[in-house]
Amino acid sequence: MFMHNKRLQYTVRVSEPNPRLATMMMEQFGGADGELAAAMRYFTQGLGEDDAGRKDLLLDIATEELSHLEVIGSIVAMLNKGLKAQLAEGTMKEADLYMMVGQTGSSAKESILFGGAPALCDSAGVPWTAAYVDSRGEPTVDLRSNIAAEARAKIVYERLINITDDPGIKDALGFLMTREVAHQKSFEKALYAIENNFPSGKLPGVEKYASMYVNTSQGEGDTTGPWNTGEEWDRVDDLEQVMPVDGGDGTASVKLGAKDKKVAAKMAERTMSDPAADPTTGADLGAGPGAGRTKNGDMGGAPDIESAPAIAEATTAK
Repeated sequence: MFMHNKRLQYTVRVSEPNPRLATMMMEQFGGADGELAAAMRYFTQGLGEDDAGRKDLLLDIATEELSHLEVIGSIVAMLNKGLKAQLAEGTMKEADLYMMVGQTGSSAKESILFGGAPALCDSAGVPWTAAYVDSRGEPTVDLRSNIAAEARAKIVYERLINITDDPGIKDALGFLMTREVAHQKSFEKALYAIENNFPSGKLPGVEKYASMYVNTSQGEGDTTGPWNTGEEWDRVDDLEQVMPVDGGDGTASVKLGAKDKKVAAKMAERTMSDPAADPTTGADLGAGPGAGRTKNGDMGGAPDIESAPAIAEATTAK
């Protein structure tokens, strides 16, 4: 059960309306890394959590995220105050209203559909979706995801702080940004309170593959470091050493029953290609400059650099 306290967790002081800035603030209201997504992520995790300590932590932070949603929503509402009043009362001429919506940078959906009020959308007007909640029901997975989510949200707040000179908004955003740091610390403590938290889940990794580093991107720019060299790693530079890693022949196979074998053979026979065939195709018939080599060689062929202006001129003429 929830009781709503009418005081915000942090005071919102907006110097003047700014619908363009309000649109950008919507990213933390209904965006992928916004406060609603965070609240729903932690609530659903907390409700399904059996560990008393983690359950308490998750529900505490989930509830605080709702208070952050309220702070961001209040900022959006204050920034849109003038636009909302003009749209509602219609005191401006039609052309002036069009210009007001366009020049402020607010989306038509935000202005017309939602009347300048905060809505469950991101800064591009994309509706919030539960797909933003990436919980897996495994604490060592979800806590790592939560740590990453708080880190992403901090970066978004940094960028929002950098695009406004309004001191009151900067102050409120600084508070919200710092709470992301605090939550990240709490989630890290909860993660490392789980003994043997890596790798995630119950099943151990296959030992002979767990320390293999495969240098599959080779050439200029190859770099070594603790992530791919040292006692922790069996580094592989010659892929022939490990391909395929299981010692098999590297092909895909399946055991089919007699009926499936017969049907598969018929399908293979029906769809067999003829490497000796060289039919004239639509690409041959319609080939023009830039088509490359075709059966009708006199029609195709890539244009050289000198012919480019002529092609452009012909295209313009058409």
